[in-house]
Order: sequence, then structure tokens, then C-alpha cells
Amino acid sequence: MAQKHLILILARELASNLATPTLIADEHGNAVFYNEAAEEVMGTPFAEMGEVGIDALAESYAPRTAEGEPLPVEGLPGRIALDERRAAHVRVWVTSRDGVDREVSVTAFPLFAHADEFVGIVVIFWRE
Repeated sequence: MAQKHLILILARELASNLATPTLIADEHGNAVFYNEAAEEVMGTPFAEMGEVGIDALAESYAPRTAEGEPLPVEGLPGRIALDERRAAHVRVWVTSRDGVDREVSVTAFPLFAHADEFVGIVVIFWRE
């Protein structure tokens, strides 16, 4: 197993001490951690989920607008932060793994070790 970049390790440490639901993904789009606060949004503990691609993870939650229109993965903040290396925000409805529909605002931003060294993203969930 490849060692994680120091910035990802530090981001995980920060997230593990936050009461705000937070997910950390690496530069390849693999969710490498989400904190205990995010377990309620996700519907399952990270220890049970394990590392998974953010696209597959997002699709499994069936993100949609308030009107019920499906949102494509490429339009979600995590994918935008990963692909475009910029912050993004959206309010969505999701169905968590526990079967509960939840309205959440999602904010994502890229993580850089240096100005030209992209190492991953942080995704924050704001429960509505």
C-alpha cells in the first residue's frame, strides 16, 4: 500500500477532530477518510466503507435537486475540485446508505502541498 502524502495525513487529523462532516480524497479521487460527523450523512462508518472512488460514492447516494432531478457526478463539488482544482458548492438531496433522504449543502476545495503540487480534495457537508 502506497504511503499517503503528508498533507492528506494532516487533513485527516484535522477532519478527525472536527464536528463538521468532512471527507478527504486523494489526487486520484479515492475517498481516503471521512470523519465520525460525516457518518450520519453517509449512513455508515468509514471503517465499514473503506477507501472508495468519489464518483462511485456520489452515484450511490443518488444526488438530486430539490425538484428531484438527478445531478451528474461531474457537476458535484468533489468532482469539480478534483478536475478543475477550484472550490465548488451545491445544495442537494441524497439518499444515504441507511435509506434516509437528507438535504445537504456540499462544499469542496482542492488541497495543494505546493502551488503546483495537487494532492487531493476536502469535501464538507452542511446538513440543512
